[in-house]
Amino acid sequence: MWPFSRKGPSGFSSSSTAEEVTQRIDGTGLTAIITGASSGIGTETTRVLALRGVHVIMAIRNMAAGKDIKESIVKEIPTAKVDAMELDLSSLSSVRKFASDFKSSNRPLNILINNAGVMATPFMLSKDKIELQFATNHLGHFLLTNLLLETMKKTAKESKKEGRILNVSSVAHRYPYFEGIRFDKINDKQGYSSIAAYGQSKLANVLHANELARRLKEDNVNITANSLHPGVIVTNLFRFNGIVNGLVNIVGRLVLKNVHQGAATTCYVALNPQVKGVSGEYFEDSNISKASTKGRDQDLAKKLWDFSLNLTR
Repeated sequence: MWPFSRKGPSGFSSSSTAEEVTQRIDGTGLTAIITGASSGIGTETTRVLALRGVHVIMAIRNMAAGKDIKESIVKEIPTAKVDAMELDLSSLSSVRKFASDFKSSNRPLNILINNAGVMATPFMLSKDKIELQFATNHLGHFLLTNLLLETMKKTAKESKKEGRILNVSSVAHRYPYFEGIRFDKINDKQGYSSIAAYGQSKLANVLHANELARRLKEDNVNITANSLHPGVIVTNLFRFNGIVNGLVNIVGRLVLKNVHQGAATTCYVALNPQVKGVSGEYFEDSNISKASTKGRDQDLAKKLWDFSLNLTR
């Protein structure tokens, strides 16, 4: 990506890296769960949080890849605390098993990073018969967050440290074409657009974080919830679209973020003290930004919450 970018109020910009935004921050004693940690910005987020002393649990489908990543990080950072647990976000039973196993371990939980996602998939239904992008990008994370919330509340209370929940969204939710979740149309194959479905799932990430932030504040809980756009990054998210993937690989490396820059906003919101007490916001380039009009719609956020709760009962 272009090396010259204007810094925002935080002192960081789109060119800042994950290591830069967490420099001199000590995360020792903190425990974080990161979904989708086996590739792209998830792997870099894991590495940098581990570098800062955080005990990172990689919630991933590919356990073999997780083993390789752990070995690679520990080789670079001998003091790193990294573990892997199996999680398939497109399966609600897998989410429930993961949460149950984690709670049984009696580990604390300070930070939950809902990072995993799929993009522009052909029309497919999840194991629970829900459109795959909505199921993976939003619904699995919604259930996971709800199931781990009591653990986070307990950790925040006992440690007297602020808990942080992050939803990794996308700039896609801003485009007018995507602005509006049609609850009754999620599983409608006729007229299905993989890009529109992706945008809707990313809008759901923003709405989920906003409604969660409202509820946490109402309950006077020392946990924040925010959403963020990591930037357009050279990753394998484009793998379902051959033409786009080809263009990204050829030209993208000149103008798009690399993974070190792409993980910056996630690491900033997860660890930086500048974000203490900030909740219900949308971040971009390690600065507070502005979500779309629909992303700030409180009524839509409440409707999505109730709809999601219904699907996960």
